[in-house]
Amino acid sequence: MLRLYPDFAENLHRYLFDSGNYPYPIRVRTPAAGIVQPTLHSMHDLLTVNEVFCRHDYLADEKTRVVVDIGSNIGISALYFLTRNSTCRCYLYEPDPRNLARLRTNLAAYGSRYALHPVAVANHSGMVDFGTEPSGRYGGIGLRLTESIQVQCVDINVVLAQVLHREEQIDILKIDTEGAELDIVQAIRRDYLERIQRIYFESPSQRRLYPDLFEQQKYGGVCRLIRRENG
Repeated sequence: MLRLYPDFAENLHRYLFDSGNYPYPIRVRTPAAGIVQPTLHSMHDLLTVNEVFCRHDYLADEKTRVVVDIGSNIGISALYFLTRNSTCRCYLYEPDPRNLARLRTNLAAYGSRYALHPVAVANHSGMVDFGTEPSGRYGGIGLRLTESIQVQCVDINVVLAQVLHREEQIDILKIDTEGAELDIVQAIRRDYLERIQRIYFESPSQRRLYPDLFEQQKYGGVCRLIRRENG
């Protein structure tokens, strides 16, 4: 936080004491874009910024070229990926209408490098009930929250087929769907897995997945599948 936040004291106080007014334009240092300033709408968004930019939950470097971001929320993780270098391309999937509007604002400077799909992603396709709540951070398929909306859902293999039709490989597949992550990862076809370098997803499970293709690491609540050199 000290290294990345020009307004370190302000952000630390907000983080520790849930203080300050929102919306809040937070300033963050990045390697390729200098200081960026996404707009946060609650303390929950500040938690996301800390997890993504400061804790590196979805670690990416300057060589990252293609990212598939499932559960893009208000665009914080996408902003992180897009500011690692000046050429990264992101394919974003987010069904919550409130989050979509905020995402477009936060990524306004990067419109030529991302494609946004206003859908949910799971291990099946069709219309689904999607639970939402005021912060927009914790929504998910089938969750009983403040409100439930109907959204279009697309099978993960359809998503990957569309991306890999355009791209040689996917450097990072990031999945944050509030509970459906493991089912999604387990549903991915083998031929698509062979063209993915890293998979990041939240899961409490210790189950080993695809050990012949990936090394598996646990980082906080995030499971990291990292392509084996001989995989």
